[in-house]
Amino acid sequence: MHPPDALARGAPREGERPRRRWLGWAALGLLLTSPAGLWWAVHRFPTVGPIVADSLRAVFGVEAVARLEELVYGAEDRVLQTVKGDEAPQARWETAPPGANAAPTDAGADAPRRFVPANVGPVLAEWSAPGDGVWVPMPNALDPSAPPRLHKTLLHPDRNRSWAEVFVVVGSLDEVEVRFVIGRHEPKSQAKEAAAYARPAVVPEADRGALLLAFNGGFKTEHGWYGVKQDGITFVKPREKVCTFGQTTSGELLIRTWTGLAAREPELAWYRQAPQCLVEDGALHVGLAQEKTTYWGATLDGETVIRRSAVGLDGTGRRFFVAITNHTTARAVAIALKHAGADHVAQLDVNWSYPKIVTYERVGDGALRAVGIAKGFEHQEDEYVGTRSQRDFFYVVSR
Repeated sequence: MHPPDALARGAPREGERPRRRWLGWAALGLLLTSPAGLWWAVHRFPTVGPIVADSLRAVFGVEAVARLEELVYGAEDRVLQTVKGDEAPQARWETAPPGANAAPTDAGADAPRRFVPANVGPVLAEWSAPGDGVWVPMPNALDPSAPPRLHKTLLHPDRNRSWAEVFVVVGSLDEVEVRFVIGRHEPKSQAKEAAAYARPAVVPEADRGALLLAFNGGFKTEHGWYGVKQDGITFVKPREKVCTFGQTTSGELLIRTWTGLAAREPELAWYRQAPQCLVEDGALHVGLAQEKTTYWGATLDGETVIRRSAVGLDGTGRRFFVAITNHTTARAVAIALKHAGADHVAQLDVNWSYPKIVTYERVGDGALRAVGIAKGFEHQEDEYVGTRSQRDFFYVVSR
């Protein structure tokens, strides 16, 4: 029996607790398995959202939760269509006046020529915000005296959605280098040699002085079993007809369908696979023209309007792009990155909490603090440099 003081505090009598607990869990389950409830949980508690989704997958299965997510995002899109349907695209940052990001003319004949991308303009001239397609230099807060190595722009590629945004960063691989880090728990691996692999899951201390930017990796292993290799260990075996983002031991970055890279596997220092390439050799994937497809959202429909992330390379392989988006289809992402100059594009992760691009600044104690490239994208203050990342990620350093 419960002591009198416990009963006075409202504790249940014998036989009541199991019923109340069952009813509580049932109510929570109904809330989280409804479109409105899942939307509320993910948007109100973004760090809890992934836990909620994983818990639901464990009970109901990946496919069922994917269908639920599609319902959630579909409902959200319909609401936005009603509320914002007549709104024009909006700028998200100040852009420099024309020519302000041109290369300096007084640097001297012997000074190295810095990479300055040519502005690309809006995707849709009649449907754009001020500054669309204008490359804005990104100052290095860790070394303010250094010239900008990266530039950013915002694009609006969807005529039906002014709120569909693609934030793009570009850099020259003559000036920056991209590196890959295995997450603390993802990718999960069945390979014996992976069991003993150390997973610090943060940017190494030795690279933090040159750190410019970091961004998220790809899907969890169970969401497609896309191949992953790092430090000579194949964590997940490669799949044949999917996109592969990798780097050779000589430092060459590649984005290609695996069938075109398989012969070069021994020379790949790392690779991270993703769904089929959105763009390859300058052409959009034929599947992007289909009304229904499941290639680019785990089991989420390719037409689902969600937050996405992607990487790209130009035709020379020397210009690197990374993007995060709001409320976009896979097609919109492909169109925007192709417009920005990418001839090869691989989508990375999707959904509300995962896509992110962060730069860094120093705080009073000398530690690094993450700064989002745009407001509204979820990240921790010590993202990728403090708390160990649960999932794999990439970071960019200056050469």
